[in-house]
Amino acid sequence: MQDFFFYVKLGLEHVLDPVAYDHILFLAALAVPFTFKSWKNVVLLATIFTIAHCTSLACSVYDIYTVDVALIEFLIPVTIALTALFNLYQVARNREYINLSFHLLATVVFGLVHGFGFSNYFNLLMAEEENKLGPLLGFATGIELSQVTIIFIVLGVAYLFQSVIKLNSRLFVGIASILILLVTIPMLLETFPK
Repeated sequence: MQDFFFYVKLGLEHVLDPVAYDHILFLAALAVPFTFKSWKNVVLLATIFTIAHCTSLACSVYDIYTVDVALIEFLIPVTIALTALFNLYQVARNREYINLSFHLLATVVFGLVHGFGFSNYFNLLMAEEENKLGPLLGFATGIELSQVTIIFIVLGVAYLFQSVIKLNSRLFVGIASILILLVTIPMLLETFPK
């Protein structure tokens, strides 16, 4: 049981690590168009991300499938940028509704991509483990808890700007998405395949 909590803590730290902020950026881009009224939808997306992330980790841990790390490191910021660009597209088209299908697809792809990005390190941790399922479930639990925390923080910030400060929701989504994109561009340039 102690190992389980070690991996829960590892999952929490993996997402909340301010140095490796790609998770936070993606979750922010994903959650920005949502409000507290639709919190269940964005939490569902976070859960789907966790499942996809752990699926690719399991594929790697059990030697089912591996992916080139350099390609994955580039694809991670691509998925963040695409999500932010989609938000901007929705704002430009004056659409207030949330296209859950796109967000679902982006979440699954990002989860799979990011899981493979973390798989080498995770495989090193798992080298001595006989039972790999317990650590995977602990890690998934930590990821889920941290993602829900980030989502509620983003929803809280959105509420503050839109309801308290009275910033138009489209303007808030547009500004937040542009900021996310600006932070992501250096990541894209740094990881661009040579």
